Amino acid sequence: MSIVPSNPHLILLHAPTVYDFRKYPIMFGPIADGVPSTPVFEMYPIGFFSIVEHLERNGIGVRIINLAVRMLSNDGFDPEKMIRRLKPVAFGIDLHWLAHAQGSLEVAKLCKKYHPCIPIIFGGFSATYFHEELIRYPEVDFIIRGDSAEEPLLQLMKAIIHHSYSTISTLPNLVWRDSSGEVHINPLTHVPTELNEFSNNYLPVFKSALKYRDVGSLSPWKGWSSHEWLDYPITPVITCRGCIHNCTFCGGSKNALAVYCNRKKPAFRDPQLIAEDILKITKYTKAPIFVIGDLLQPGEEYAYTVLEVLKKAEFNNHLVFELFNAAPKDYFELMAESVENFNFELSPDSHDERIRAIEGKRYTNEVVEKNIGWALDSGCNRFDLFFMIGLPFQTRESVMETVDWCGYLMEKFGTRVVPFILPYSPFLDPGCSLYEHPEKFGYKILFNTFEDHRKALLSPSWKYALNYETNWMTRDEIVDCTYRAGLGLNRLKMEYGLIDYASFKRTEERIKLAIDLTTVIDKIKEINDESAQRERLMQLKPEFDMMLNAVINEKMHMSWPAAKRNLRIFPLLKAAILEYLKQR
Repeated sequence: MSIVPSNPHLILLHAPTVYDFRKYPIMFGPIADGVPSTPVFEMYPIGFFSIVEHLERNGIGVRIINLAVRMLSNDGFDPEKMIRRLKPVAFGIDLHWLAHAQGSLEVAKLCKKYHPCIPIIFGGFSATYFHEELIRYPEVDFIIRGDSAEEPLLQLMKAIIHHSYSTISTLPNLVWRDSSGEVHINPLTHVPTELNEFSNNYLPVFKSALKYRDVGSLSPWKGWSSHEWLDYPITPVITCRGCIHNCTFCGGSKNALAVYCNRKKPAFRDPQLIAEDILKITKYTKAPIFVIGDLLQPGEEYAYTVLEVLKKAEFNNHLVFELFNAAPKDYFELMAESVENFNFELSPDSHDERIRAIEGKRYTNEVVEKNIGWALDSGCNRFDLFFMIGLPFQTRESVMETVDWCGYLMEKFGTRVVPFILPYSPFLDPGCSLYEHPEKFGYKILFNTFEDHRKALLSPSWKYALNYETNWMTRDEIVDCTYRAGLGLNRLKMEYGLIDYASFKRTEERIKLAIDLTTVIDKIKEINDESAQRERLMQLKPEFDMMLNAVINEKMHMSWPAAKRNLRIFPLLKAAILEYLKQR
């Protein structure tokens, strides 16, 4: 039986960082070297999953179109042509990460160009933070504030579909403009205290992609759009919204979300349901599953409940767990009893315990080493460690000492410990303590408005897009230090057997090219003639594009172990079709 595609009520569009990045001469640098996506940040927010699920369950058809991944995967893909053909009731555009400040707005302009009467809805952390400025742009009709858009968006879509605009003034979390252009900001009162009705699993989004015959636009990052989509369809399971921690750099910290999302405490999904989400996904894929949020945040009982349920099931997917703090030894022991293949991530950020404490992380290096040892002794396949550049009190010398500590950890624990070092980039999160109280922490904030950040993304180098400096490092020093640390860690990874010589040489050559190009770009910036500047930069674009995937870390080294052909396409297809027919 064929499924005839129809126009959805809502189309969720995910824009690239910069529109059109294929035409701009930009050296994005290592701004995405710690995530699976490229610097175009083609990975859309996980909230798209729960939006699709909630709205489809309530009779609102939703389609996801990842413009960023389509543009990355095919030079001939014309996003403007595609947008012109679309005919939804409304467009939804995510502005979750501020890295999308330029691209999201340009995509909105295209939507208005071809569909002036179709409303455009924005949402996400950055849209929430800058809502008063964002709503002033003529291409933005509505903004849904907060970290939980599902129900307010459902109510708004019903109002739009039924032309019941008189109800809009009562909808929670909504920012809107009336016909006279006056801006209205409704109270941010929809802040769910539990997440049990949202499962964030494959089925609703895959059913949507099947319905609109567009699986390619569902892809969350570049690799998914090729054969890798079958080989490595890693899936996330979200455990909570909010956080119990107050890391000074994080726009999703407890204090930050309390200020601009009105979330006073985190909402946790029931641990039994977390385990069920994981087991549902294992039915459709053998690929890794990333559990987002430290299971120990709500307490040991919560984490152990999840593990006890998993213990009763049989599956061999690799599960990846986050640690926001040190964990007790028995947590790793129970993990080994419950999950055949498990991996961990921890972000100590610096080797310097004083710097770590200022950030809000008060565990010691001794505890870090104990956690690594306990995890590996219990059978952990891989333990990733993330370190950052641009921290309070951090100097260039301190960064290189962190690199040395990475070498010590690799020597002590072997190749199952995988360290990464990255700059805080492209932006320090608005809403975090460092951004809101920069003088207190020794920071200078260079961009304060949404428009400042939007323009900065068009800078020829990531150095000029950084929105901060510290009392200990200028932007020039942060960039230089990042490349020097990358060279040092790359060499140590080869020495301790994490990478082979060929991989070492590829990364070293990319970093050295980036260093040389940084110097060239600085000289070009001194040219007074803007058109001459651009012409010279365009000559360098092929070299910029050589580093689009990564600079200081190769993406392949971020992949957890997985076998080939992991996606169980037929069970997923069968379940999606049955679910679709059930609702007809």
